[in-house]
Order: sequence, then structure tokens, then C-alpha cells
Amino acid sequence: MVITRFAPSPTGFLHLGHVRNAREVWTFARAHGGQVLLRIEDHDRQRCKPEYVAAIREDLAWLGFVADREVPPQSERDAAYRDALAPLVAQGLVFGCVCTRDAVRRHDASAIHPSVMHEPRYPGTCRDLGIGLDDGVNWRIRMAPGTEHFHDLRLGPQSQDPAEQCGDVMIRDRLGNWTYQWAAAIDDYLQGVTHVIRGEDLVESTGRQIRLARLAGRAAPATFLHHALIMHPPDGNTPGRKLSKSNDDTGIRELRARGLSRSQVIALS
Repeated sequence: MVITRFAPSPTGFLHLGHVRNAREVWTFARAHGGQVLLRIEDHDRQRCKPEYVAAIREDLAWLGFVADREVPPQSERDAAYRDALAPLVAQGLVFGCVCTRDAVRRHDASAIHPSVMHEPRYPGTCRDLGIGLDDGVNWRIRMAPGTEHFHDLRLGPQSQDPAEQCGDVMIRDRLGNWTYQWAAAIDDYLQGVTHVIRGEDLVESTGRQIRLARLAGRAAPATFLHHALIMHPPDGNTPGRKLSKSNDDTGIRELRARGLSRSQVIALS
């Protein structure tokens, strides 16, 4: 059976970009007789807020997107993430790191991978320093060289080498938050997600998430479909940018307040 998921982060209110993703997710699931899981990705405890969780559920209900099942939010899955990590720790694949994001960015400022906008590669500064997996340090998983091949249902054949692309993947930050890369990969594996449908801005995360899931025990990867994004039109010499919660882009609540109907909002996506 096809099992996919809608996985918003409660760091703001839903906007039209989320509606586009929800439309793609539910349309695919229903066309294939599958199920949609609702997963609240609140792994970033400093930015996520309960009022946004409530608003997400309210807006989804108003839009008519009804999940077949809601799974526990990521904030309640610390034990699952630790259990999945334990065998990798035993194998010596996990190490502590004290590098800040700015330090990594400065180190690799002239060597950003050409296919990844503004993504510096971690240079391995701390991988052999013997830093323990303590509170107050980042945790990273060693990425051995090797290419991950997958077929995107929209974009076609893809090849990514996580070791070259991003280096050793950070899976838990110094504040104790599990990262998107680890939490999403483990949740998709343990929750039986067969098809990951998300925006094309996340295509570069796919190879490393396939690698992480396999290291954690997933025998066969999920199938991926990265759909087109809703973009702002170009402004002069500035290229169009995707909709973003952080930029206060058109939100569902604002559109509802203007009197738009459910069908009109969905049509805009």
C-alpha cells in the first residue's frame, strides 16, 4: 500500500506553499488508494509553538485535507531516534562536533557544491578528535564516499554523494534538537512511509536521507517525488524566490480573512 505523509513544521502559519504540497500529497495518495499520515515536525523546540500546531490542524480541516492517521510529533520521539542511533554509535560512526554553522560556512566559502545553493560542506574538523556525545555539542554521522542513486517520479534519475555534497551529516545540534535530516529519515522508515512527496527545494536532502535510513536498517528506500514550488515572480535582476513563512508570505488565514473560499485557495496553489 502507498503510505505518504504531510509533515509541516509549526514555526509559523500555513501558506500557499503548504497548500501546494498538501494538494500533491493527497492527490497522489487518493489516486493510488493510499494513506496520508499527518506528522508535526516540531524537532526545533526553540522555534516551534503550540499555537502554530493548533492553527495547522484548523487550516487543514478548513481546506478539507483529512489525514488517515496522525502520528506522534517529533518532539515526542526522542527515544525512537536514540534507539535508531545506538547501533551506529556502537560501530563508531557517530562523533561529537563543536563547530558552529558559521565556522563550517567560512571554511567552505569558496567550495560550495555547485548544485546546492548556499550549502557548505562540513570539512571533518572534529571527526577524529574523540569528542564525546555530550550535551552542548553537535552530533554527526560519518559519511563514507559513495553515490546514492534514486529515481525521482518527476525529475527522473538522480545521483548524489553525501560525503562530497555535505560531508558528515549533523543529526543532533548543541541545543539537543534532532535535525530535520535524521528525524525525517528515521520517521519515514519507522512509520512505513513508502512515498515521500515534497517540494523540489528538498531534492538535495534525498541522498543523505536514503543513506541515513539504510544505516539505521531500512532495507529499501522510499520512493521520492519532488514537485514544483510556487515562486514569487522575478523582480528586475532578482530571480523569483519560493514562498516562506519567515517572509510573511500569503498565509491561509489572510486569504480566509479576505473572503476566499476553500476551492479558491486551493486553486491558487
